[in-house]
Formats: sequence, C-alpha cells, structure tokens
Amino acid sequence: MGLGSLEHSSLLSDFLQNSGGCAVIDGGLATELERHGADLNDPLWSAKCLINSPHLIRRVHLDYLEAGADIIITASYQATIQGFEAKGLSREESEVLLRRSVEIACEARDIYYEKCTKHLPEGNGNVGISKQRPILVAASVGSYGAYLADGSEYSGDYGDAVTLTTLKDFHRRRVQILAESGADLIAFETIPNKLEAQAYAELLEGDDIKIPAWFSFNSKDGVNVVSGDSFLECASVADSCKKVVAVGINCTPPRFIHDLVLLVRKVTSKPILIYPNSGETYDPDHKEWVESTGVSDEDFISYVSKWREAGASLIGGCCRTTPNTIRAISRALSK
Repeated sequence: MGLGSLEHSSLLSDFLQNSGGCAVIDGGLATELERHGADLNDPLWSAKCLINSPHLIRRVHLDYLEAGADIIITASYQATIQGFEAKGLSREESEVLLRRSVEIACEARDIYYEKCTKHLPEGNGNVGISKQRPILVAASVGSYGAYLADGSEYSGDYGDAVTLTTLKDFHRRRVQILAESGADLIAFETIPNKLEAQAYAELLEGDDIKIPAWFSFNSKDGVNVVSGDSFLECASVADSCKKVVAVGINCTPPRFIHDLVLLVRKVTSKPILIYPNSGETYDPDHKEWVESTGVSDEDFISYVSKWREAGASLIGGCCRTTPNTIRAISRALSK
C-alpha cells in the first residue's frame, strides 16, 4: 500500500472512529424533491433540479442532516455530460452543473454547521444538532444504465456493443470533474454488472483520481447483482481496487441485505455500506414505483441491528426512504 492508498483508507476509518464505529447515510432524493414540488418526469430525473431548482436540493440535503445523516450524497446520480448535452446544454455548462451538485451539498453542510454552532436545543426531532459531528459529502456517479433512462440500471443488460472501453470513455470526464469539486469521496452507486465495476476501478487507478470511492451494487435475489453476475466476484473487483474504501449494497429490497452483507464479508475487510430501498418495485415501463410491494419504516428499522451485527458500518436508505427513515436509523444505531 502506497502513501496515497493509506490516506484513502484512513479517511473512512478515521471518520467511522469519530462517528462511534458506525455512520448514517442519507435517504432517497428524488421522492423528497417531488414532495417539495419538483417535477422529475424527465430523462435527467433528480439532476433536472440542478438546472432549475437547486434550492430544493439544498433543502433536502439539510433535511437529512437534521435527521442525523453523517454522509450526504450529491444530486449527480443522473447528471452526465452526455445527458445534459442531449438537453441542448454546452459541454462547459454541463461541467458547471456537475460541480454545482457538489457545491450545493457542501453549502448544506455549512448551513447545518452554522446552525450547530448556534447550539439549537435538542428535541423537536433534531438529532444531535447541538454537537458538531463529522459529515462527509459523497459525489454520486450513477451507472451507464441510469443515463440511458430505460431502466437498464435495474437489469445491467447493456448489450454486446458496450465494452469496458465504452464505459470508461463514458464516465471518465465526469469522474474527474466530481473528484475535483470538493467532495470527500465518490459514490459509485447501483452498479448493475461486473463490467462497469471494472471500468470504475480502472478509471480510479489509471486516471490518478485524488479522492477515495465506494462501490455499491444492487441485487434482486440476494446472491447476484441485477445482471446475474456473481455478487462475490463484483465485490472482489471493489476489494482489489486500492482507491475503494468501502463496499456494499444499495437500491435493493431490505429482505436481501443481511445475506448480501455476509457475502461481502467473505471477500473484503473494508467497511461495508448498505442503503436499501423501501422494498418497493420499480416499473421501468410506467416509470413509477409499485407501492404495494414495500415495507413500512417500522419494518425497515427492525432490520437495522441485524445489519449492524452482520457487519455493516454505514447504513442509510435509497429510493422511497425519507428523513423519517433516516432519523429512525440514526436513533436505532445510537442505541
């Protein structure tokens, strides 16, 4: 391990130590933006708000910080240079929006810290708002399938024409920009197949990216990632990349998480992160969530101590979870 990789691994281990051994990741972004009045019926999804309502993104980040989140994830999941250009924006404007996603999250953190220093009384649901805790900003990178906006991040089936080189070329500039925008780490989220994990790992190592990253995969069966690739093999790709400081699972129904954490533990000693969705199923044809398939906040929270015991040290929520979910996770972990 060179000095660089030691610095990378110590960022998260120091952070976890300062957070008492486990930390809380924020929850769903898009549904909260919609609750605040945003219309996200667009191929850019939540990234659309970077263009026309950044104040809403800042508001949601702040809601999660006040609910007890220690890590907030930027609104760049669906933000790609190619996607912005398809909307008629120039390359330069697209790059500004990517940087803006990180700036907005950093602004929310600053506002939160300012509130903390004014020593607001605890209570009113403000979890730990009077003690200034370490907070990380994670720059989100969604998969190639997220850019396609056809639901293929839920299948991982990109067809034979998409190669390792295709994926590296697609992600390269975006990853460079996010890495230089002031974020603490990059969150490669909802990775649907092994090929994309390899592309990310090669970009991190080959392009001399200066900040660490986490890799987070999604699964429909608790054994494989959504493409059918072995979860163990995908987690091994993440483990072997020195710039990757945590490995885990997101946007996966809560019932599969426990077994997946045990699988990840077989191949890595890096911290394990989990932020499941509410258990609801996404219908890519109608572009909506099927509500009857989810679990309640109470059921979701009942899993938290089991996940922690299994070995997860970074726990939050993904699609359709809310600040209330995160507040409950924060309480459950502080016990």
